[in-house]
Amino acid sequence: MHDKPIVWIGTSLKDLTDDTLFPAEARWYAGVQLRKIQRGYEPDSWKPFENLGAGVREIRIRLPDGAFRVMFVAKFAEAVYVLHSFKKKTQKTSAHDMEITRQRYKAVIRVRSTL
Repeated sequence: MHDKPIVWIGTSLKDLTDDTLFPAEARWYAGVQLRKIQRGYEPDSWKPFENLGAGVREIRIRLPDGAFRVMFVAKFAEAVYVLHSFKKKTQKTSAHDMEITRQRYKAVIRVRSTL
């Protein structure tokens, strides 16, 4: 089985690789988990977010530096779509981060419908 390619939506890659948002350990862990997803496995720690779109999930990263999230959808055969990467600031995922994820999911669905 071949690895599914990753398609980065919006600023998800820029945010994940920004040293001021994601420390090196969080980036490394996110990369390992995304590789597992590419190969058809589930990440070590994840949570479904079906209310944001069918198949949307988050990779949960907990480190001494904080809690980090990578929102993705992997249900499509052609790719893993990374929708949003962010550092959590509160216990609950913010409405802002959920809306970004929801809008980027909708964009993926729109583009896929034209293929």
